[in-house]
Amino acid sequence: MRGILSYGAYLPYRRLDRSAIAAFVGSGGGKGTRTVASYDEDTTTMGVEAARLALRSAGEGTAEPGALWFSTVAPAYVDKTNATAIHAALRLDAAVPALDFGGSVRSGAGALRAALDGAGSTLVVTADLRTGLPGSADEAAGGDGAAAVLVGGDTDGAVLAEYLGAGSATDEFLDRWRTPGDVRSRQWEEKFGEGRYLPLGESAWIAALKAAGLTPGEVDRVVVTGPHARAAKSLVRRLGVADTAPVDDLSATVGFTGAAHLGVLAGAVLDTAEPGEVIALVSLADGADVIVLRATDDLAGFTPARPVADQVSHGGAVPYGKFLSWRGQLTIEPPRRPEPARPSASAAARSEAWKFAFVGSRDNTSGALHLPPARVSMVGGAIDDMTPVPMADVAGTIATYTVDRLAYSQSPPVVFAVVDFDGGGRLPIELTDVDVDEVRIGGRVEMTFRRLFTADGIHNYFWKARPVR
Repeated sequence: MRGILSYGAYLPYRRLDRSAIAAFVGSGGGKGTRTVASYDEDTTTMGVEAARLALRSAGEGTAEPGALWFSTVAPAYVDKTNATAIHAALRLDAAVPALDFGGSVRSGAGALRAALDGAGSTLVVTADLRTGLPGSADEAAGGDGAAAVLVGGDTDGAVLAEYLGAGSATDEFLDRWRTPGDVRSRQWEEKFGEGRYLPLGESAWIAALKAAGLTPGEVDRVVVTGPHARAAKSLVRRLGVADTAPVDDLSATVGFTGAAHLGVLAGAVLDTAEPGEVIALVSLADGADVIVLRATDDLAGFTPARPVADQVSHGGAVPYGKFLSWRGQLTIEPPRRPEPARPSASAAARSEAWKFAFVGSRDNTSGALHLPPARVSMVGGAIDDMTPVPMADVAGTIATYTVDRLAYSQSPPVVFAVVDFDGGGRLPIELTDVDVDEVRIGGRVEMTFRRLFTADGIHNYFWKARPVR
């Protein structure tokens, strides 16, 4: 049996109320909210968060991924592989290949299908950061997020959803496109795209059901998503499934998260699915892809680290002006302080475990925990007698904090806190996803992988703390 061993979806904390767009621009907007990646998030950091949730949820005895695949339309780097930063943050073995699948929305569904059709265990990570010109439909309808799906066989761990079959249909036509370096996508007339997508979707649907040996009436839940919302809604009516089968596409609360959306919706469905239910995942993007799964008995004993519904309901508002500044479409006056110098490649390589995976060290004699890791113990002075201690999943408590309105930041003010970690260790660290008036001594925080700044085209990734909500 082959299928999904674990999964996780990550939705950024911040939400933009779409009604704020029209109030600012004079047009656009609409009802509901969309997720917004913070100024210190990109597709790599969101991918790390989704992958951490998937691996944290995996059952005891689940094998380490044999490969890591990362798909996004908005990579933090080109030329350089982005999946390697995720690999480092997860502390995967050097023998585990980390590869990028990118450039198109369809790459997310394609990576998941390829992993299911393949052999061994693969962690498929998808992330996207969606935007558009101020007041545009893309700006309002988009959303930011990430998903991770661990795929493998029953020899790799307990299969939560068995892979029954798939179908695809491909055609070359111009519906949506964006040239490299452009901040906006362009779209051809909607009726043209709908006319091309519907027959492709029906063809892939028929092929997938045939491969699975099922009829439309045997499908209990169906997810239909894609950048062409009109085509996705029209296809639902042609699938022949029960009226109760189509699931919420989260367009009203999250928005369309691009290459990550199929994975996000798959996570939302699996969070509430019952054993034995048949789930169909349908993606319309430069063609059509359909994946059919059946929830197994092992799903009943699975507890997601952070259910999608919980993340949807726990978000904090972001003003539209700040959203534009985070997207680089509104330049605000920065603090009158020097901008950071570019990070050193050699220094980053020497401290990879600390920088990317937040690994400290514990003195084997005294038990003293060192953050950052040290060669010489602060208790007793023992030299090079340390054991690495991963701290990324360890929560802490704020001992004291300060609000700095002068330090350089892409989104001032900067909130720094001295954090006492559970089980030992103290570190001054920047807080994120936090409003100044909610910070308090004694508050609980957890670690999150973020981008500190970008200088000379180099993204300086490290860890910050955010409130436990």
